[in-house]
Amino acid sequence: MTALDSAPPDTTVPPFPASAPQQPRPVGTIRTPDVLALVGSLAAAAATTGILWTQLSPFSGILGYVVVTWCLFVFYYAMLVRFDDNRPTVRDRVAAVVVHSLAALVLAALVDVIIYTVVKAWPALVHLNLYTQDLATTELMDPLTKGGILHAIIGTLIEVGIAMGIAVPFGMLTAVFMHEVPGAFARLVRTVIDAMTALPDVLAGLFVYATLILFAGRGLLKWFGPGFYGFAAACALAITVIPIVARASYVVLRLVPGGLTEASYALGSGQWRTVWHVTLPTARSGLATAVILGTARAIGETSPVLLTAGVSNVYNYNPLHQPMMSLPLLAFISEQKPPGSPFIQRGFACAAVLLVLVLVLFVTARAIGGRGPGQLSPRQQRRRAAESHRDLARFTRRQGAHIASGIPWEGS
Repeated sequence: MTALDSAPPDTTVPPFPASAPQQPRPVGTIRTPDVLALVGSLAAAAATTGILWTQLSPFSGILGYVVVTWCLFVFYYAMLVRFDDNRPTVRDRVAAVVVHSLAALVLAALVDVIIYTVVKAWPALVHLNLYTQDLATTELMDPLTKGGILHAIIGTLIEVGIAMGIAVPFGMLTAVFMHEVPGAFARLVRTVIDAMTALPDVLAGLFVYATLILFAGRGLLKWFGPGFYGFAAACALAITVIPIVARASYVVLRLVPGGLTEASYALGSGQWRTVWHVTLPTARSGLATAVILGTARAIGETSPVLLTAGVSNVYNYNPLHQPMMSLPLLAFISEQKPPGSPFIQRGFACAAVLLVLVLVLFVTARAIGGRGPGQLSPRQQRRRAAESHRDLARFTRRQGAHIASGIPWEGS
């Protein structure tokens, strides 16, 4: 047998057409076709809805027009994207459009509420006496240059401060207990917290009214004094805030990586020392968010305050005696006045000032607890640098003393 006989037969393979390598599509940039698809879909949807509302159907109303336009916009956008991209890309683009449009709707509603409140309150906000006087001598039709809401600002700060001073420690301790002490009792506490989260605020006000206001009036708690007072309102607000803080803090604590606590236990730390030095500092940013949510729940309540703190038009710095006014309650009462009364503008001014107070409290809480684990404040960084310089000076002196005494320096 020759070498030619043992060689495999020649085969012919048809050549495959050379294809260009597929380029990855950037997802972080906005392409011109994307912008054209958005604008074209919106224009087509608005035109189609306009024809439906004016020519083809008896529909009317701006709300229905907006809803139908949005639905047609999503439909047209999906059709235009499908011309150029595959099905997964279409689903991704449609989902992105829906999410962004809903977020824009929420933002637009928030901006509309803020602008409407500020515009209505502007005639009263420009007067300085609004922030320096109370309503002790203000009549129904007195102009905006007379009277103010300082007593309501003071009452709101006192009541919310006492409520958060009660709710934050109890809520966070409850969250730590549910996270660190598993068992049947912890599950029971979690169930109670979940149930209290949906508790109507007026029930908390009625509970405090029955236990503190009525008992004090009958002489069982004489040191509180009879009648309405601010501390009772703070207790009612604390009842509504505790489940919010506890539930939100518990969710945040569950997000702490288990490796951090295991490393602390491996180094010999106890459970509560690990919670204090590892778990809570790691979840500090989330715990600050929990406090913000609780503050937002407490600072805007009206019904518990009305049932427990009463109504007052004068200053009251003592939360244990006499009624105490708050901004939400003053806004609610002012809006019940007859049309044309300056109290309408004062009520909107209360709402605007309340928005500013909430913003200030949120920024303060975020600045105090918004840093992540390992992030130091400028003051902490300066203190850390000073400690390092002191350690370096101490090591240098010790090294010099060893060299002067002739003892070998182990650190060299």
